[in-house]
Amino acid sequence: MTTPFPFTAVVGQDDLRLALLLNAVSPAVGGVLVRGEKGTAKSTAVRALSALLPEVAVVPGCRFSCAPAAPDPSCPDGPHEAGAGARRPARMVELPVGASEDRLVGALDIERALAEGVKAFEPGLLADAHRGILYVDEVNLLHDHLVDLLLDAAAMGASYVEREGVSVRHAARFLLVGTMNPEEGELRPQLLDRFGLTVEVAASREPDQRVEVVRRRLAYDDDPAGFTARWAHEEASVRQRVVAARELLPSVRLGDGALRQIAATCAAFEVDGMRADIVMARTATALAAWAGRTEVLAEDVRQAALLALPHRRRRNPFDAPGLDEDKLDETLEEFGEPEDDDPGPDGGPGGGGGQPAPDSGPQGGDTGARPEAGEDGEPQPSGAGAGEQSAVRAAEPFRTKALSVPGIGEGAAGRRSRARTEHGRTTGARRPRGALTKLHLAATVQAAAPHQRARGRSGRGLVVRRDDLRQATREGREGNLVLVVGDASGSMAARQRVGAV
Repeated sequence: MTTPFPFTAVVGQDDLRLALLLNAVSPAVGGVLVRGEKGTAKSTAVRALSALLPEVAVVPGCRFSCAPAAPDPSCPDGPHEAGAGARRPARMVELPVGASEDRLVGALDIERALAEGVKAFEPGLLADAHRGILYVDEVNLLHDHLVDLLLDAAAMGASYVEREGVSVRHAARFLLVGTMNPEEGELRPQLLDRFGLTVEVAASREPDQRVEVVRRRLAYDDDPAGFTARWAHEEASVRQRVVAARELLPSVRLGDGALRQIAATCAAFEVDGMRADIVMARTATALAAWAGRTEVLAEDVRQAALLALPHRRRRNPFDAPGLDEDKLDETLEEFGEPEDDDPGPDGGPGGGGGQPAPDSGPQGGDTGARPEAGEDGEPQPSGAGAGEQSAVRAAEPFRTKALSVPGIGEGAAGRRSRARTEHGRTTGARRPRGALTKLHLAATVQAAAPHQRARGRSGRGLVVRRDDLRQATREGREGNLVLVVGDASGSMAARQRVGAV
């Protein structure tokens, strides 16, 4: 097995390393989504994280990594008695983009079904990742049916399997880490919200830093073991700091002032739901523990917002990712602890009596009045004389909607919407309707295996009946015809309207 590149040897990428370490301190933060161009050490840093995680105590022989102190009462390998267990390194399980559904959630154990005639369950990657890391490289390219399974497991902390007569439920709580290149497409909003933190990474433009990146990479490629040994001291130091921060975490106090700042920040950036508030609170607490403090400060709240909100805030299609840091600082200052509670000369802090400045309506001078509409519905300029065309204040931008077709189609091959095709990815199996065209061999064997003893099988052959045959279902993409319609009638604002289109 190849020795992973040391985490502490990664050059730069401070936000990426901090986000990963905060999840190592507090897995409740909810994972990390790493967005960035190719060749920016995204996968290298993630794969190196597992070496810094503390060891995990497990029940010996349990395939589902039950904790000895509190074993899962519904564990398929149980019941287990609480007590001392064995310790092993934390796992990092990698989910390939082209994985099958059976590989992710598990399936019937064909070997035992054929040999013993029993319906036994073979765990999948979700079981392997329990109490560890589930890493998805190029997560934005993950197929939709696998995304649905990930969403269910992440939401419930468990995996439910109902197939081929097997009914299994097992715990599946894992740290979800994904990397992606935005040039290859965006992520579904439902899965995007499941990542606690997000980080934008880019290659450094500093020549000295780029030289150091190349130097370390060449040294690692020439002698991986020797290079790793040279960084062993730094790795051990960070590992000890992670353990110390985990022990300190329950003692960290999140005061009402910090909670108010968190709530105000989430409201100011118009995030949906309450998950952002909870993630920010957990991240700020982890930041304080990582710094060796037992009190959450405003700087922790600010850093938590920069990591937890960029992928949750509402933004228009062409808005740049990230947060407006000036707006963030203003919000934190406004809802922070007041420095002076004494009223000013006019009855309010700092004077002025809290009255707005003259001629200052909302939005920096907009009094709220809207220009009257003309006959064709176009806004007319206000305060302009005959023949004049003054500029009309821009309204709130229209929020576009994703151009997608719900459900699964069966149209011509293309690249946009999901469709059942003859040459797409195999997503499952079903009983054939009419003539069998694409045999799903594994599903056919799984359907026949539990009945071999009842059918009197002897020898190495497999007794297969018509009812056991399974047709492969394939899913690809179909094309969509998209029409953009704009009214270009000769009204006064037609030029601006066409320009907007």
